[in-house]
Amino acid sequence: MTLADQPTPAPAPAQPVKRGRRADAERNRAAIMEAAGAVFAEHGAAVDVREIARRSGVGMGTLYRHFPTKDDLLLTVLEQQFGSWLTDAHQQATATEDPWQALTGFFEQMLTTQARNRAVVESYTTRGGPTPSCAQRCYTFIDELRTRCMNAGLLRPDVTTDDLVLLSGSLSQAVLTTGDSHPGQWRRLLRISLDGLSSRNTEPLPEPAAPTDTPRND
Repeated sequence: MTLADQPTPAPAPAQPVKRGRRADAERNRAAIMEAAGAVFAEHGAAVDVREIARRSGVGMGTLYRHFPTKDDLLLTVLEQQFGSWLTDAHQQATATEDPWQALTGFFEQMLTTQARNRAVVESYTTRGGPTPSCAQRCYTFIDELRTRCMNAGLLRPDVTTDDLVLLSGSLSQAVLTTGDSHPGQWRRLLRISLDGLSSRNTEPLPEPAAPTDTPRND
């Protein structure tokens, strides 16, 4: 048999098919993320994932191929949303020359965002953020704001970063519990809290209680 008589090799699969499949997968993932963001914001973490699949226009099998569990989807969405918000808040605070306005603007922006997103506020009140890394980023940012106000003599001198973090968590809880019955009630609580943080108040704060030992079951 000559070379001319040998069968022609079958052509390799066309690459555009693979690229098309990847593009479809990316579109499906983006649709799931967008729908999940809206559904979690409206209903919180307890929502049925079938509602997310319905709104995204994909089947349950496609959803689970991208996110094997609801927790995987929830954390991915919350990390993205929380990270985007925190980046915006940091940029806004950096651009604000007045330290007190930067601090109060942070609280205002945080609570306004949470009032529109039930899942974010749930994660913030329980863990300080969707993940430990998000919580640490937020803690570091709050510490920067506290230091700026302290250096400018605007914050009462015995306020700690932990105080501000706990305050943000309690205000977030107020957003969560009053959102349906008294929307916007948190604004009054925020104003009361900020007045209490001002350096105009010179009466010392109570010392924090010492941690209690957990009883042992011997």
